[in-house]
Amino acid sequence: MGWTWRPRLAPAEPQAAVAWGDTARRLHARLLLIPIEQAGRLQATANRDVIVVSGVASDLPWVDGVEYAAADQRAPELWLPTSWEPEVPTDLLGQALSARFTRSPLLLWREPSVVIPLDRQLPVTPQHLQKIHAYWAGI
Repeated sequence: MGWTWRPRLAPAEPQAAVAWGDTARRLHARLLLIPIEQAGRLQATANRDVIVVSGVASDLPWVDGVEYAAADQRAPELWLPTSWEPEVPTDLLGQALSARFTRSPLLLWREPSVVIPLDRQLPVTPQHLQKIHAYWAGI
């Protein structure tokens, strides 16, 4: 199935901050500085290239270069960038992705073009942030 992205007419309300590369490291450093009460309302997951931090929009940290995502209203197990949407119906796209991937929810990202499982998000704690740092450092 071939399709492309188009800009959203109105951006979705952010439910996750998404950062890649150096921006991911800056977002990680910012998470270490936020108040513990705010951190307790956030969840995070990371791989070698990206960190995804989810929570209500007012709690999401900001650093230069961070982008945002939200669950799609028509396919709640499919998360998309807040400023972009697929040109195909997202409910059908969500069904196609759930047939291909066993985990959910899934973040479908535009640039780079990837699918990221979000089912292993953990609360943002100093211990979780240390594990992410160690993973990135190869420790």
